[in-house]
Amino acid sequence: MLQKECYFDEHDLKDFGFRSIGRNVRISSDARVYGAERISIGDDVRIDDFVMLAAGAGYITIGNACYIARCSNLTGTFGIEMCDYSSMAANTVIYSASDDYSGEFMTAQAIPKEFTKFLGGKVTLGRHVIVGASSVIIGGSHIGEGCSLGAATVVANRDLEPWGMYVGNPARRVKERRQDLLQLEKKLQALRSKSHR
Repeated sequence: MLQKECYFDEHDLKDFGFRSIGRNVRISSDARVYGAERISIGDDVRIDDFVMLAAGAGYITIGNACYIARCSNLTGTFGIEMCDYSSMAANTVIYSASDDYSGEFMTAQAIPKEFTKFLGGKVTLGRHVIVGASSVIIGGSHIGEGCSLGAATVVANRDLEPWGMYVGNPARRVKERRQDLLQLEKKLQALRSKSHR
């Protein structure tokens, strides 16, 4: 049986209690949002089925013209920022925090916090970053402007220099990414400013 595609519209989303919400935002009715009061979303954003946004005690900031594909998971305990025009393919996982695996502390969400410890830091996806399917990013990590991460790339506790194409586990730079898309961004902005008049 086919299921009809269903997205919450701007009217529905006003009742979610987001810190801020932009224009033309579409979030699947099958997505899950935890800590909406610590989540900010810009204009022209689409979030697909089975995505989980969990701000935790931290925050998630999603810029303008961003896309999060199905089954992706963003956990913003220490903060996650997606800058304008960044996107991620299906099954991407971003954890700004991780349990301390050293054995000094206990692990798992079922354990009281005084027996556990989180490690990590803020995760930033710069402008025009694209993250390939099934990639994993663990904070603190800054993915520089214009980077592309191939499918199943792993970035853990490190920064990536701008405009590189990265693949593998751990992520390694394999070539430079072209910047032609910056001219396309200007054309798109001009079109959008005409349509908002």
